[in-house]
This record gives sequence, C-alpha cells and structure tokens, in this order.
Amino acid sequence: MTNRFEKTKFVPTFILALAPILIVFTIALSVLYGTKEIELTTIWQAIAHYDEGNVDHAIIMQSRLPRVLAALLVGAFLAISGAIMQGMTRNYLASPSIMGVTDGSAFVITICMIFYPGMSNFTMILFSMIGSALGAGIVFGFGSLMRNGLSPVRLAIIGTVIGTFLSSLSAVLATYFQVSQDMSFWYNSKIHKVDPDTLVLALPLGVGGLILALIIAKSITILSLGEDISISLGQRTKWVKAISILIVVCLTGTAVALVGKIGFVGLIIPHITRFLVGVDYRFVIPCSAIIGGVFLALCDVASRFINFPFETPVGVVTALIGVPFFLYLIRTRGGERRA
Repeated sequence: MTNRFEKTKFVPTFILALAPILIVFTIALSVLYGTKEIELTTIWQAIAHYDEGNVDHAIIMQSRLPRVLAALLVGAFLAISGAIMQGMTRNYLASPSIMGVTDGSAFVITICMIFYPGMSNFTMILFSMIGSALGAGIVFGFGSLMRNGLSPVRLAIIGTVIGTFLSSLSAVLATYFQVSQDMSFWYNSKIHKVDPDTLVLALPLGVGGLILALIIAKSITILSLGEDISISLGQRTKWVKAISILIVVCLTGTAVALVGKIGFVGLIIPHITRFLVGVDYRFVIPCSAIIGGVFLALCDVASRFINFPFETPVGVVTALIGVPFFLYLIRTRGGERRA
C-alpha cells in the first residue's frame, strides 16, 4: 500500500515543470499549421502589432488562437472530470462520454435551441451543466436499480445505451423542429467554430473547477481505496461525492457548451496519468489537466490533415484512439472495480 502511494515525485514534478513548454509548443503548432500555413514571425506580429486588414493576423487572432485555447481548456476539463469519476466510483471505465454526462448536456442544449433560441452564452453553459447532471443521474439511477448494475462493464453498457438514446432523441427533436444544422456543431465537435465570448466565460469556470478539484484531491485518493476504508478513516464520503459530482457537472457542461461532444478524453488520459504519476490525486488531477489539454489540441491538429484540405471533427480522432483503448481495458481488466 505504501509503495502504491509513495511513488517517486520526480515524474509529476517533471510534467508540471515541463507544462509551460508543452503548452507553448502546442499553441505554436496549432496556429502554424492548417489549410493555410502561417510563418512563425507572423504569429508574433499578430500578437504584438495586430492589423485588422491583414488576413493572416485575422486568421490567427479570430480563429486559430481561440481554437487551440478551447482545445487546451476542454481537454483539461474532460480529463479532470474523468479522473474524478474514476477515483470516486472506483470504476476504471468511468468517463463523461461513457456515463451519459456529455449526451445529457447535448440533449438539454437541443431542447434549449428549440424552445429558447435566443439564450445567452452564460445561460447555455448553465443549461449544459443541468444536462450533465441529468445524464449522469439517469445512468447511475438505472445502475443502482439493477443487480450488479454499478460494476464497471455493466455501468458502461448502461451509460452507452442511455447516451445513445439521448443522442437519438436529440436528433429526432432537432429534425422535427428544423434545427439540425444548428445542432450539428454540438454533435460533430467542431472546435474551429468556437465562440470567443463563450471561451471567456469558460476560463474562470475551469479555473474554479480545477481549484476545487485540487482542494478535494486528497479525499478522492482516500475514497479510491473503497468506501469502507474511507469511512473508517473518518472521511465524510457523501460530501466528497457531492462535491466531486458538482465539479464533473460544471466542467463537462462547460466543455460541451464550448465545443460540443468529444469522447474518450476523460477515459484515456486519467489511465495514462496514473500510470505515470501513481494514484495520488494531488498529482493525478493537475497532470491530467496538462496531458488532457495537450492531447486534445494535438488531436485537433491531426484532424486538419486526415481529409486535407477539409476539416475532420476532432471527435473522430479521439474515437480512433479511444475505442481500441476502451476494448483493451475491458479485455485486460474484465469486470473488476479499481481506482
């Protein structure tokens, strides 16, 4: 047990120290490459001496820079959410995309687009959070009613079924009320169409969620040992779970409102992070945020060249990586419940 938690701090320290370099490199790579290649000197000129009449400057400041910042934020949000869900439930298959959280957000956004089309960006984020809570509540509610329904594989199946149902229902409503074109943004994860105003609102919410996640990180580490052990150590598990769910709902809801549905980031990244830094969530959460943000931004860069010069939804790239990883987890870990 001691070895499990007292893993060397070199790796997490190295990742955190390397983070600024990784982020700057990723931003530069994302801004440089696309349908139109841009020189590195042009990026600096656009930032230092922005010229509205310069097409390259407009592309950088109005499209590519907001796009990569959104990818970094959303990747971090989903990775943190997945890490918290896996630690809280001790379910290695838990993630926002598999447990119905993202589908719930998209479903509620669809309803809002139909009946409340003029909603503000803040209202959209708020309703997206409500949708996240709705999706997670339905999945875990069904799981708790079924025999052995909270086991990793069964809960993943329930989440997939409920998520598919919510997605199908959203598609039917969008088609009937003729808002399919508007809703394609949320279902195709088109980061290049991110709204800068929504991005500005998402930043403080993300920082707040990260701070709150770091505050309860130690409690999640204890909770990942099992509820009986947590209670014996004097932990108020209900409060920890409630705060954890609040963080997941806020971060996932904001992510969906910002760029739409993106799958598997919250599944893959926490596993990679725990492999690198151990299972102490004081390290898992910040390192997941860094790795998740960089991962999604790099997937976004790759998505530009799959069907060049046309854009491929970044969700396709994450699915190409995530589906084999998902099957690998089921094959190698079966139905066990672990942190």
